Amino acid sequence: MGKTNVNMICDVAELSSLFEKSSGLDDFLQAAVSTVAYHMQAAVCSIYIYDDASRTLRLRATQGLEPEAIGNVELRLGQGIAGMALKELRSICVGRATESRDFYAIDGIGEEKYEAFLAVPIRRQLKRVGVLTVQDPQANYFDSSDEQALRAIAGQLATVIENAGLLMALHQKSEKKSVKTATGSRLVKGRPGSAGIARGHGSFVVAGRSGKFRRFEATPDHLTLEDFERALTASEQQLSELQRKTAEDLSDVAQLIFNAHLLILADDEFSGTIRRKIVDGEHPADALVEVVNRYIDIFSASPNPRLKEKVHDLKDLGHRLMENLVGGTRAPGDYSGHIILADELLPSDVLKLATENAEGFIVQGGMTSHIAIICRSLQKPMVMVDAQQFDLFDGVSDLLMDGSAGTVYIQPSDEILAEYAKYQRRADALAAALPMKPESYTADGTRIQIFANINLLSDLKLADEFRAEGVGLYRSEFPFIIRNDFPSEEEQYRVYKRIVESMGQREVTFRALDIGGDKLLSYQDEVEEANPFLGLRGIRFLLRNKDVFTEQLRAMLRAGAGGNSRIMFPLIASVDEFVEAKELVLQCMKELDGRGVEYNRDTKLGIMVELPSAVTLVEDLAHEVDFMSIGTNDLIQYTLAVDRTNEMVSKLYLAHHPAILRAIDRVVSVARSHRKDVSICGDIARDAKMIPFLLGVGIRKLSLSPRQMFEIQQAVEAVSMEKAVYAARQMLELSRISEMEEFLKNT
Repeated sequence: MGKTNVNMICDVAELSSLFEKSSGLDDFLQAAVSTVAYHMQAAVCSIYIYDDASRTLRLRATQGLEPEAIGNVELRLGQGIAGMALKELRSICVGRATESRDFYAIDGIGEEKYEAFLAVPIRRQLKRVGVLTVQDPQANYFDSSDEQALRAIAGQLATVIENAGLLMALHQKSEKKSVKTATGSRLVKGRPGSAGIARGHGSFVVAGRSGKFRRFEATPDHLTLEDFERALTASEQQLSELQRKTAEDLSDVAQLIFNAHLLILADDEFSGTIRRKIVDGEHPADALVEVVNRYIDIFSASPNPRLKEKVHDLKDLGHRLMENLVGGTRAPGDYSGHIILADELLPSDVLKLATENAEGFIVQGGMTSHIAIICRSLQKPMVMVDAQQFDLFDGVSDLLMDGSAGTVYIQPSDEILAEYAKYQRRADALAAALPMKPESYTADGTRIQIFANINLLSDLKLADEFRAEGVGLYRSEFPFIIRNDFPSEEEQYRVYKRIVESMGQREVTFRALDIGGDKLLSYQDEVEEANPFLGLRGIRFLLRNKDVFTEQLRAMLRAGAGGNSRIMFPLIASVDEFVEAKELVLQCMKELDGRGVEYNRDTKLGIMVELPSAVTLVEDLAHEVDFMSIGTNDLIQYTLAVDRTNEMVSKLYLAHHPAILRAIDRVVSVARSHRKDVSICGDIARDAKMIPFLLGVGIRKLSLSPRQMFEIQQAVEAVSMEKAVYAARQMLELSRISEMEEFLKNT
C-alpha cells in the first residue's frame, strides 16, 4: 500500500480527540506514532518531547526503534537531526542521514540501518514543544509532500503534546535519575566558568536540596552538656583561626567573612537556648538541630535579604558544631575532597568554601559572571549547569569536573580518570619546561607588552610567576562585592598600595568601581531595574554616588605615591562624563594637598572604550584622555545587542564580528594618531587566533589573566608584523561573519 498522507492528517486529528479516553499519556503518544508510521509507510516514527528548563529532548514514543529507547534517549537542543530541527524551528529532510553534518549516532536503539530521515518541529508559535520524526531504510524516501503532511500533523499535535509535556514535568524529578545521555555515558555538559580539573564527592549547599539541618546518623547516645561546651569552644577556635588565615592571605576581600558564624556562636539566645534544652533532658544533638532549624526558619522568613543570605552560614555553622560534638568523618569545616553544588552562591560564600578547601564549584547557569572571576582568581574550577541537571547529581559519590571544557563526569570510569591524569601530567610538565620570557617580541622583533588583569590580591603572585609587565586592569569592585559594607578609604588605600608596591615601577591601571548589571552589592539599597545592563552602572553609579567615588579616588591617588599608577573610568558614554570624573579627581588632589598627604601627582586618567557611543566619539575623547583601554567584552555586548549569558542568543556573541573588528581598528587608529596609549583588556586578548589581527591594527599592549599569558606570548612570537598587518587588512574588508570564520579557519 502506498502513502496516504491526507488520510493520516484526518486520522491524527481524530486521535487528538481520543486523548482523554486513552489509558495513559504513553498510550496516546504510542498510538500517534503508530498511526503516522502506518499512513506514511515509514519504518520508524518517533516523538520527542522538549523540556525548556534543561533544554533537552526526550524520546517518549517510537514505532520501529528499540522499545528500551523510550524514556532513555535524551538529546540536547541542536544535537542530531531532531535536535537541530527544533533548535532552528525548521523541517529537516535528508536522503542519507549518515552523510548529514547534523547526524548523531545513538548506540543501542537500532537506527543505524535507516538512511532517510525527516524531522519536523512541534511548536506553538515560537514555543518549542517537541519533534516528530520518521525514518526509513530506503535512501531519499521522503519528499516535499511528506514534509508538508508531517508539518500539518505536528501542528495538530502541538496542543496535546504541550499539555503532555506539562504532565511529564510533574514526574521529571524521579525519572531524571535513570536517564541515559545520547552517548550512553554519565556525562553532564555544562558551560565553562573557571578552568581546572577537580575530583570529589558532590556536596549540595543549595537551600532546597539540603533542606533542614539534620542530626548525624551515627550520633552517640550518651552526650552531655560538657560535650556541647567542648564543641562550642572548638568551633570558636577553628573559626577564629580561619578568620586569621584568610585575613592574611586575602586581606582585600576576606575581612571578617566568618564574622556571622562567630557572632551567632557568641549570641546567648542561640547557645543559651541549646544549653537550657540539654539541661532539661534533651539529647545535645537534638537540641542543636532544633535551635539551628528555628534560626533557619526565622532567617528564611525575614523580608530582609541580608538575613536570608545568612541561611547558608547557619547550616555551615550547625554542621561544624555537630562535627565537633559527635566526631564526623572529616575535619569540621573542611571541604577537602568535596565539589560544591549550588543553585545560588554569594561571592563571600565562594570565598568561605574555597578557604575551607572545596575542590571546585558546580553552579546553576544563572550565576553572575563575577562568581566565575572569583573562582579563577582562587584557582578553583567552576562549571555552570542548568537547574534541571542538578537532579542527576542526587546520591552521587564521585564526580570529576573539567572547568575548561564545562563538563562533569558522574561516577567517572577508570579510563576517564586515567585520561585526565595523563592530561594533567602533560600540562604540569609543559608549564615547568616552558616558562614565560621576561619580554615578548613578534617573530620579526616588534616589542609587545603583556600585562595582567588582577581581581584579588592573590593574583599578584601569579602575575609575578608569569612575569607580567604590569597590571593592565585592576578590577576594584571585588572588595566591594564580597564584603558586607563599603570598605573605607583607608582599607582601600592598603589594598591599592600593596598592588603598587608589588609592581615596583611597573605600570598599574586601577579601574574605578564598576558595579551594576551583573555586579551588585548585597548591602546597596535595592533598586529594581527592568534592564540593569542598561541602567545605573559603571561611571553612572559613581557620578550619582560621589561620596563613594571620591573616597576611592583619594585612596587610588595616595596608593600611587612613588609608583607608576593610572586611573581608568568604566562605561564612559560621553565626553561630559569623562570631564566630570576628571574634575572630581582634580578636586581630590586639591583636598589631599590641603591635608598635606602624599599622592601620585602624575596620575594619568583614561577610559574603558566599551560602548558604541564611545567609539563614535573617540576622536573627541582622544583630545581629553591620557589613555584608552578597549574593553571588548562589553563592547561586543552593547554593539551587537547580545547578552552572552543568554543561551538563546549567546552564539551571536562574536568577537570576530566585522562591526567589532572595525570598531577596534577605529579606536586604535585614532588613539595612535593622537599619540595616546591604547590597549586591549577584554577576552579577545586571550584568543590566540585573534592576535594577528590585534597586532596588525596597531595594538602593542595586551592585558589578560596571568594563567593565559604563556599561550598568548607564544602566539605573539609565532607571527610577523608584515603578515599581521596583511591579515588585519583582509579581515577589515570582510563584511560577512561566514567569510570571517572561513578566513580564521584557514589562517
